[in-house]
Amino acid sequence: MTETLQEIKREYEGEDNRPLASYTRVLAVYGGAVTVLLAAARLTGRQAPEKIKVMDLMLMGLFTHRLSRTLAKDPVTSPIRAPFTRYEGLSGPAELREKVRGHGLQHAVGELLTCPFCLSQWTATGYAAGTVFFPRLTRLAGATMAAVAISDWLQLAYARLIKKAEE
Repeated sequence: MTETLQEIKREYEGEDNRPLASYTRVLAVYGGAVTVLLAAARLTGRQAPEKIKVMDLMLMGLFTHRLSRTLAKDPVTSPIRAPFTRYEGLSGPAELREKVRGHGLQHAVGELLTCPFCLSQWTATGYAAGTVFFPRLTRLAGATMAAVAISDWLQLAYARLIKKAEE
């Protein structure tokens, strides 16, 4: 069995060194967290909403987008990423560019923490769990992050308009 897994790893990686075993650990943590959340919901008698309204889906999407970008790119959240990354500079307005460092689990976690697309699965799962366990507080957090996302887009649009007006 071990030889088969090593063969799969070699075939997959080619010339690159990818931390497949560490990715498996990260996936196991995610799966374990979802399992614990489902078990907790069952033990406490909580259920998922019967139906997701369009506005709730929009709120969840905006929350997921904004929190994922905040965790992955914001200067203020860089202490969370620092054990796994190296600062390289700015990548956009109020966003950092960081290089993932290390090997194995350190590298895999670094990839997760610097990728807003990767984090969005975890963020959306957290939001979904929040709607089951703390619906009012979760909606408030959703509205807050949605407002921040909308504000970000307005700030960027405003900056673009100013730049155009100055040309």
